Amino acid sequence: MNLRLGGLVPWSSVDYPGRQAAVVFVGGCPWRCPYCHNSHLWTTGAALSWPSVRRFLETRVGLLDAVVASGGEPLAQAKAVGEALAEVRALGFGTALHTAGVSPRRFQYLLRNIDWVGLDVKGPFARYPAITTRDGSGAAARESVEILLQSGKPHELRTTVHPELLSDRDLTTMVAELAALGARSVTLRNFRPMGCPDPRLAGSYRPWLTPELAARLRAIMPGVVLPD
Repeated sequence: MNLRLGGLVPWSSVDYPGRQAAVVFVGGCPWRCPYCHNSHLWTTGAALSWPSVRRFLETRVGLLDAVVASGGEPLAQAKAVGEALAEVRALGFGTALHTAGVSPRRFQYLLRNIDWVGLDVKGPFARYPAITTRDGSGAAARESVEILLQSGKPHELRTTVHPELLSDRDLTTMVAELAALGARSVTLRNFRPMGCPDPRLAGSYRPWLTPELAARLRAIMPGVVLPD
């Protein structure tokens, strides 16, 4: 297995809701979202080997509940990630995946070894090329959302909001699109400047949520989760 890893968080209580987990960061991502807080993982440089991570996980059997594959984008190394997650499950851990759904085919492949999914929705599907800088990314993301919703797997759809990238209209359109696909909830998160590769975006963030926008979003999807 040639799995290239960019890092490891040995314990987290927030990356898999309700579980104590280790988080493995997979190198590589085909998209270039300007607000990414893990842009150092866009390339596939290997900071850790999978055998060393597996040895660590063996010492945490009975102490941790699960292992999360994050990134970067785990779908960039889907075959190797799938093999690693199968080994993780054999050790008795639950599994979780953080992904943007960059490849529906690879996402479908990985789902069989996944217990929970955190899927990043970038915005309305028509806006994806402007955000990811990749043509066809909106169609791929839409299909991945459909696959996830149809799978019945526990999950969270979540969106990072920077008002220079997503307008109020974009947000209402996105929530309406997700509701039409059958989603009952999406979590909207404030942009964080940490790790952002675009200094202009990092310095221009401003509060975006107004009572009026909150009311419109809740009217479309009552289960939408908004920041405080």
